[in-house]
Parts: sequence; structure tokens; C-alpha cells
Amino acid sequence: MPTITTTDGVEIFYKDWGTGRPIVFSHGWPLSADDWDAQLMFFLANGYRVIAHDRRGHGRSEQVGDGHDMDHYADDLAALTAHLDLHDAVHIGHSAGGGEVARYASRHGEGRVAKVVLTSAVTPYVMAAEGRPDGLPKGVFDDFQAQLAGHRSEFFRAVASGPFYGFNRPDAEPSEAVIQNWWRQAMTGAAKAEYDEIAAFCEDFTEDLKKISVPVLVLHGEDDQVVNPATTAPRAAELVANGTLKTYTGYPHGMPTTHADVINADLLAFIQG
Repeated sequence: MPTITTTDGVEIFYKDWGTGRPIVFSHGWPLSADDWDAQLMFFLANGYRVIAHDRRGHGRSEQVGDGHDMDHYADDLAALTAHLDLHDAVHIGHSAGGGEVARYASRHGEGRVAKVVLTSAVTPYVMAAEGRPDGLPKGVFDDFQAQLAGHRSEFFRAVASGPFYGFNRPDAEPSEAVIQNWWRQAMTGAAKAEYDEIAAFCEDFTEDLKKISVPVLVLHGEDDQVVNPATTAPRAAELVANGTLKTYTGYPHGMPTTHADVINADLLAFIQG
């Protein structure tokens, strides 16, 4: 399997397919690069080079016990882009992956970055704290960690079959294949990494966003039950220097999977624009 070794000795798995302008995908919690399959195949067919990695502790990357925070995630992404010598890249992050992309651009600069997409992202913040009272209470995320530590398999099944894809809505048509694929990815990762990442995606990315000057597209479903679109997406688009917000009526958190045809077309238009 293609891997790189980070500066602190962690093996990171990645996919690198095709030629042309590079598009780099950062996955959400607690998944893997496989969550981008619909996008990887679409952009590959449209002549792009597509790259996606498993975050440390997730998927096929090394299941180390530490380093599960946004600074390490950003450094790992920087190591990957340097190893592949990527330039003029488009970085697309979903959910927690949006935080990773924002921290990467802020921490390592935009020398290799041409455009950014934040999709259903946790930026600028999801948890309430001093100066951000409209986030969710810390107890919500403490409960996530308790459920993960106590009964991970059942917890992940409930997330996938319920709020992540909006399958708990009265008019929803749940896909068992989609649910099982989410569960498969989540269970492949290390429980410790996924536990720690809950705290990581609760970090405040306000200052990171302020440092991003390249064009940024912020995409969010208006029926996102995981990351509240009212308190994240509009603010993220305002904090970056050159942001565009696009929302979708009725779309869930996992809209890159449930509505891949629409999302892919909008991503392509932004990249080509």
C-alpha cells in the first residue's frame, strides 16, 4: 500500500490516482479516504489527479496512540503534499476534514494551495466556549466519547442509520449499503484515535479561517443534524478573505454521498471557475 512516514514516525496511507491538476480530499470523523469514493471516481473521469489519505489512527494508517489533534493532522497533510510535490492543489474537507484543511492552510501557508472547499465542515467551531455561546454544550461531545468508549459498534451504527445521512427523517429512504459502508470505515479505525478526534474537531478554527486568502467554497446542507448550518457555514464564509456560501434545502451532513451528483457538479464548477 502507498504510505508516507511523518516526521514523528507515523505511517499514513494514501490514494493517488490519475494525472492533471491535483484535488486533495480530507475525510470526516471517524471515516477514511473511502468516504470520498463518489468524488474520487467522478474527478478521475474528468481528468484530474485525485489524492485522499486516511488520517492517522483511521482506516489503513498506523494506529498510534497519540497525535490525534488538528496540529498533527495538518502536519501529516503537509507531509503528504510535500512528498507528492503538489502545486496548484484544490483541498476539499468534509466535516472534521474541513478543520484539517483550514488548519493546514493556516499552519503551513498557501504556497501549494489554489482553492479550498469546506463541506459540512466544523469550521469555525461546533462546541460552545467563552466567546462562542451558540455552539453545542461540551456535554454533548462528552457523551459522544462515552458512547464510543462503551459500545462503539452500536454507537456508530446509530450515527450512520440516523442523523449522519438524515435516514431518521420521516420521508427518508435508508440505504443499508450506505449505512454498512459508514460502519465498516468507522470500525476499521482505532477507538483511541476516534475518541481523541472528537476533542480535535471541537477546536476553534476562527483564526485559521482568517488567514486563508485563496478562494473558498463553503457547502452545507440545511438539514444537517450533525453540524448546525446556522452557526457554522455562514460564519466560515465570512471569516475567509474570499468566501462563497452555498446551501442545500433538505440535504444532510453526509450529502457528498447522498447527493453526490449535485455536489460533484458544484465542486467541478468551482474548480473550473
